[in-house]
Amino acid sequence: MERKELVQLLEKYCNLNGISGFENEIRENLKNDLREYVDEIKVDKFGNIMGIKYGKDREKKLMLAAHMDEVGLIVKLIDKNGFIRFSKIGGIDDRVLLSQPVLILTEKGPVRGIIGSKPPHIQKEAERAKAIPIDKLFIDVGADSKEECEKMGIKIGDPVVFDFKASTLGEHKFCGKALDDRAGCVELIAVAEQLAGEETEHTIYFVGTVQEEVGLRGARVAAYAIYPNVAIAVDVTIAGGVPGLTEYEAPVKMGNGPTIVVEDRGLITHPKVLSWIVKIAEENKIKYQLETGLTGTTDAAAMSLVRAGVPAGVISVPTRYIHSAPCMIDLRDIEETIKLITKCCLEKLPL
Repeated sequence: MERKELVQLLEKYCNLNGISGFENEIRENLKNDLREYVDEIKVDKFGNIMGIKYGKDREKKLMLAAHMDEVGLIVKLIDKNGFIRFSKIGGIDDRVLLSQPVLILTEKGPVRGIIGSKPPHIQKEAERAKAIPIDKLFIDVGADSKEECEKMGIKIGDPVVFDFKASTLGEHKFCGKALDDRAGCVELIAVAEQLAGEETEHTIYFVGTVQEEVGLRGARVAAYAIYPNVAIAVDVTIAGGVPGLTEYEAPVKMGNGPTIVVEDRGLITHPKVLSWIVKIAEENKIKYQLETGLTGTTDAAAMSLVRAGVPAGVISVPTRYIHSAPCMIDLRDIEETIKLITKCCLEKLPL
């Protein structure tokens, strides 16, 4: 896939909306974009999408999983004056919320709003010294009453997403909403395209999972149904190299290639899977980074624990500003990640 086409695909997926539990828009686009490269597409009862490329051996299965959902907000209360109170879906730091433009996704269409709070000019000194908690924030859509909000189509339970337009920055950087994990969704499409016309020894499942940000739920359901020989979560990870972060805290850097996880809070990568991925990277002269000590985890943690166990690993793209309105990646890293995953698909599985 050429750089221009890759950027266009990233822009498309970052400008789509789908917080956990509301992934329909992502799923439909993924279905359309995978269709010409796979032999069959399935959507399970939970909402996961599976694009299946059959290999010579249909019983040998490699599962590639990228989650479709993004962190976001959900309407909790509309007060009498037309201000909207909200809850969080997924892990969002309260400090990134204030003054953010958002979209409330109603049945009538998106409604623009701004997250506001008590003005700092009249806050007490103790209030100004700390982040404003979520229960003191609200969304202002320009309405003067609850009834006006309701006429706009806003109701309890409507999803709310950050309103941020994706774009390139400099020569190699790309910035967009929900790169965690729309980058992974784009990688699935790019890998499927690379494999078009190739006959593989094993069957490959390109899976877009739901509800990763609220407990790795979709991956558990999908992996149970597929029961692959090997599963790889295709995700993002924290990139260091910015002011305030020490190398110990975040040793992974943008521009140094994809990250192969050795262990994180939910997974110790199966030794044979880890050595298999590393060997493929080295044999194909693909830059890579190894990572340990992560306090978070990925779909691989859930996939590894289904049935009698699934050998699992993680290949991630280093990303800045995860779980905020704009995320940033280096396009060279995503290109190398696509190359590495494609080579994994063409090699004999380690188990």
